[in-house]
Parts: sequence; structure tokens; C-alpha cells
Amino acid sequence: MKTSIQKTKLNGLYVVSIDYFQDARGFFIEPWNKKDFAKVGLSPTFVQEGHSRSGKNVLRGLHYQNATAPMGKLVRCTVGSIFDVALDIRSSSLTFGQYFSILLSAENKLQVYVPSGFAHGFLTLSDVAEVQYKQTGFYTPKAEGTIRWNDPTLHIQWPTTSEPFLSERDQKGISWDMYLRSPAF
Repeated sequence: MKTSIQKTKLNGLYVVSIDYFQDARGFFIEPWNKKDFAKVGLSPTFVQEGHSRSGKNVLRGLHYQNATAPMGKLVRCTVGSIFDVALDIRSSSLTFGQYFSILLSAENKLQVYVPSGFAHGFLTLSDVAEVQYKQTGFYTPKAEGTIRWNDPTLHIQWPTTSEPFLSERDQKGISWDMYLRSPAF
């Protein structure tokens, strides 16, 4: 299997494209290979994996863990499709406050590597979507934060015409201005 790992405009954020084998029985994919990531200078150590299932128009995010418990993620959509967003929240970064978005789907089999120092979220575009993400840090509730998904100063162009379905946590996300007052990174 050939893995292609491409830099994005945001430092440390990569799009991962993987060849896969497919025949009449189905397909086989190798979503993570330490050697392939090392070729581009990435050597994340994954310690936990998450798997979520969401209905259409569910929006999760923009979530992050602060510098006391940093967490990078390798994100892929294994059922359906999502609009995935990563926001650079590292105050020392040249791309601080900028975001990257991509369509991840079971069909395109693309992945995105989101390093620590980013807020991450996604909107479910299909009737159902399942998202899996390997994590470089353990989930630590005391270190978590949420930035409001629709803060107008971020200019994120979410592909929805109606109000998305949000968790209570996401409804209480802070504004970008509040984040700037005490950045997590």
C-alpha cells in the first residue's frame, strides 16, 4: 500500500491519502503505518482511539485540550461523510487563527493528521457518519475546551443551511475573543 502525506497551509497539519486494495469481496486499507509517517518527519505515538457515530447535521466541536494535556489526532470517516475543520490555536504560530477544512468520507478514504495546538470539529453531511481518530494524548476533561463553531471572526464556511444539532458542551463554546484573552497554547 502506498501512503501519500501532504502538508497543508497550516504548519504540522497533514492530509493523508492511502492506496487500498479492492475487489469483489470489498477492500483492505492500512490507515496507519509508522514507517510511512516517519518518511515525512512525523512520529506520533498514539495512546488512545475514539470512535463516534453521528446523525445528519450533527456538529461536534471545535474541541481542544490545552497545553497541560496536549492531544494530536489522526482523523478518518469510515461511514458516510463529514466536513472536517482544524483551527490553529497556537499563539506563536504564523498561521494562528487560521483554519483548514476538508471533506472526509468512507468513499474518499482521506485522513487528516491534526497536531496538538489545534481545535478540531466536524459537521455530518450524510444521514449517518462514523468517525475514528487515533489520539496522541489521553482524554483529560480538566484540560478540554471548546471554541464556538460559528464565531463570525473565524469565517469558517460550514456547509449547512440550518442550525446544526449541538451537544450542551458545544452550545457553551467560548468566542474566539475569549480564547484570545487566555490562549491554551
